[in-house]
Amino acid sequence: MSPTSTGNVTVIDTKRGIAPRPGAPDSAVAAHLKELQDRAVGRDAHGILEMALTGEFAGKTAVVSSFGAESAVLLKLVADIDPNTPILFLNTGKLFGETLRYRDRLQDVLGLGDVRSLAPSLEARQKNDPDGTLWSRDTDSCCDFRKTIPLKTALAPFKAQITGRKRFQTRERADMLPVEYSDGRYRFNPLWQWDLQQLEAFAERNNLPAHPLVEDGYPSIGCMPCTRRVQAGEDYRAGRWSGLDKDECGIHLTDGGGI
Repeated sequence: MSPTSTGNVTVIDTKRGIAPRPGAPDSAVAAHLKELQDRAVGRDAHGILEMALTGEFAGKTAVVSSFGAESAVLLKLVADIDPNTPILFLNTGKLFGETLRYRDRLQDVLGLGDVRSLAPSLEARQKNDPDGTLWSRDTDSCCDFRKTIPLKTALAPFKAQITGRKRFQTRERADMLPVEYSDGRYRFNPLWQWDLQQLEAFAERNNLPAHPLVEDGYPSIGCMPCTRRVQAGEDYRAGRWSGLDKDECGIHLTDGGGI
């Protein structure tokens, strides 16, 4: 499927439709997922967000945002529908100061009423990373206790989550769908087929503030120790976990029972 543009957003190509992935944990969830995927066909990003934030999911959905280089686009779309949607932000203790200040600026500019900063507990930090250098020895374990575990706890009360993931970003995301099911909840990916040009054009049209590190050579921004500047000709995510066979921190990877 290829996206087409209508104004500020991308519309799903309906010629091929959307097929559910196998492996549903039970038939009722599989049937409901198929219904949601069918409803997503032909909807733009705003339309998919309306599915996630109204009707059966009203008050039961949270947004997962890094407040990174591309986050303003999704947050603007969400704020246009419900600015009091819970926004879950992982403050790992290893972020750039610029990211923390950018979070505060976007919260103010977009009028976000419920930004929740998540962090590993003091006990977890003392147990898993007492000297703060775990990232240099075992990035997966560092991501797990600083990101995956706090987010799983925070998402527990919600029926659905919204992500800003896009297919072009990593090999793990290349086959993603606009609606999925993972770890016991529905997952909406309204920007799934957007590319960098569409993101930049939307941000410009809506006068969205840019992350201050983008102009400094950081087109994709994570934790400070595991993010470097990208050189000319490199992939835009080449600065993330540079030198390692790692594209994802783990918070969005589909578990064994996911779809």
